[in-house]
Amino acid sequence: MRRPGHRHAVHRPTLVQGHPAHEPVLLLVAHGSRDPRHAATMHALTRRLRSLRPGTRVECGFLDFNAPSVSQVLDRLALKGVRDVIALPLLLTRAFHAKSDIPSVLSEASVRHPALRIRQAGVLGPSPLLTDALERRLYEAGLTPADKSSTGVVLASAGSSDPEAIAAIAHIAREWRHTGWCAVRPAFASASLPRTEDAVRALRADGVRRVAVAPYVIAPGRLPDRIAAGAREAGADILAGVLGPAPELARLLLERFDASLPTRAGTGVRAA
Repeated sequence: MRRPGHRHAVHRPTLVQGHPAHEPVLLLVAHGSRDPRHAATMHALTRRLRSLRPGTRVECGFLDFNAPSVSQVLDRLALKGVRDVIALPLLLTRAFHAKSDIPSVLSEASVRHPALRIRQAGVLGPSPLLTDALERRLYEAGLTPADKSSTGVVLASAGSSDPEAIAAIAHIAREWRHTGWCAVRPAFASASLPRTEDAVRALRADGVRRVAVAPYVIAPGRLPDRIAAGAREAGADILAGVLGPAPELARLLLERFDASLPTRAGTGVRAA
């Protein structure tokens, strides 16, 4: 029997910056760059996700050059009582970072914080949402949907020495071509060939009247600048902007997050 004046304790979940500590945190894993535009773009993308999903805590950490590092973010989350983290690589293809250094960083954090459950989500590409974002940037640069049949596009990526990543870019170019563009050719800013300027000239040689360059990169930096320089050198008619915090990219990030939500208890690093 309850004594007069006695109150039952009401359980309230521990909050971490306004979010229940038991709910998974979305950690964006960015590459990092000496170029300040890179970090600014990643922070803009983080803010967009927070506005779209106010019930989810969204953080951003960098592998190199910028702060906070991925390790610092994970240490801080563990200290504040977070138990679940989904690490989402801001990578468009599955190459070295997704296969090696990101798993290494996450595994080291798991050893330091055995109570912290970490899941590494898959890379972002390929996805129809990414080609939708590419088209958004092309239209913002001056094209219209009516221009597709008379326009050849250079799909210009950062480049990689990983055959899987190169094959993925070639596949995206082939599939995107089927949506109505006159032609789509892949190009690379580093590690692989052809370069952007060579792909532009090849389209001209094939008789394509209007050539557009679509950078398949998320944020500005040295390699996107190299793509832009190649487009100007070869006389491309249209140069689109980087993907940045495009609405389609934000939607894709949340889709990857939702697909990676843990369904059972466990600890350690898990790949999506």
